Amino acid sequence: MQNSFSQPNSVEIVSNISNENVSKRARVREHVNPLAKKYSVAIAPPVWTETYVDWSKPLSLDIGSARGRYILQMAQLKPDWNFLGLEIREPLVDRCNEVRDELGLTNLHYIFCNANVSLAGLLTKGSLHEVTIQFPDPWFKRRQQKRRAVQPELVATLAELLVTDAPIFLQSDIFEVAEDMRQHFDANESFINLAGAGSFADENTFPEHIPTERENSVISQGLPIYRAYFKRK
Repeated sequence: MQNSFSQPNSVEIVSNISNENVSKRARVREHVNPLAKKYSVAIAPPVWTETYVDWSKPLSLDIGSARGRYILQMAQLKPDWNFLGLEIREPLVDRCNEVRDELGLTNLHYIFCNANVSLAGLLTKGSLHEVTIQFPDPWFKRRQQKRRAVQPELVATLAELLVTDAPIFLQSDIFEVAEDMRQHFDANESFINLAGAGSFADENTFPEHIPTERENSVISQGLPIYRAYFKRK
């Protein structure tokens, strides 16, 4: 599998959300504790018909969008889709939305929130058409693993929000994290693992895609990436 997404020659992808232009605006912590009190209150959903120019387009959700480059590129590559990024570090969200406005992208939006707390109230049943969760914070220590983004409750929420046959793309360069994510989705009867239950996706299963910053870095070092590809039954 090539680590690139086929794109029309006429589409010029701008990817200028960088470490440098984020740090100019605010200090950004590498990790934040999602269980801290400040992240425990669910946010109110925006008025979606005012957030996107055309809310009727299919919606792709990126959980843990970080510096936002992945869906920044996807929003340009697929203008017939809407893209939503959820990120727990507010300065990153602010900067991502600034860059979105600078580029005039009307099918892209970023929200500051704790996905495990807010997602259920943000969207309505059947409003979600795709989900990506890529290289989430690992939280290696056993006592900290409850801080990981993918929890059974989040998977159950996604089962409610996703339309039938919607794809779910999971990636991590940390085996334990990828295995944890895969197991949570395998355990929910609403999802089917396209590589077979208990298996990671190989190059014949996982589709071509635009690589994330982290993905490019890992690949350049010759290190493995563990991927899983699910669909909503």
